[in-house]
Amino acid sequence: MTGAEIIAILEAECGGKIKSKNAEAMDPFAVVEVNDLISVCKVLRDHPRLQFDMLNCITGVDYLELDPKKAPKAGFEPHLEVVYHFSSFEHRHRFVLKVMLPRWKGDKPGELPEVPSLTALWPAADWHEREVYDLSGIHFLGHPELHRLFLADDWIGHPLRKDYEFPLEYHGIRGR
Repeated sequence: MTGAEIIAILEAECGGKIKSKNAEAMDPFAVVEVNDLISVCKVLRDHPRLQFDMLNCITGVDYLELDPKKAPKAGFEPHLEVVYHFSSFEHRHRFVLKVMLPRWKGDKPGELPEVPSLTALWPAADWHEREVYDLSGIHFLGHPELHRLFLADDWIGHPLRKDYEFPLEYHGIRGR
């Protein structure tokens, strides 16, 4: 099944929940609002022509242009994206779903943006969501055990954010 066919099914089943799409991308994708994520994912998993039974990975992407000279040319407002890659063993097709988030919840620096957990739909989301939480600073609501995966519990910040400042020292150990 092509990306265009997958998107057509999603648009037919989900009404206006598909905010943007690109069927011609190397990895065809659709963008949905955070509040529509669970319902669209249920269609991806349960629709007989889609049957996306595998969640391959979840990635957090930071779109922040730090160079003030390049910022006006960047073509986007600073934001975070959560990118979900799915596969169907039954139909042998793949698809990507994206959710755009503000850099900070309520525009309050330090308040992590939130997205619902997909662990109830795909148990594999457990470790993927923990990785994105740890490294990109996105909080997954309803995750059964959301805590840092790679970094120590008292680590400050999220290293895959573009504005992250690497600490010069951690518990007396020089970092640079």
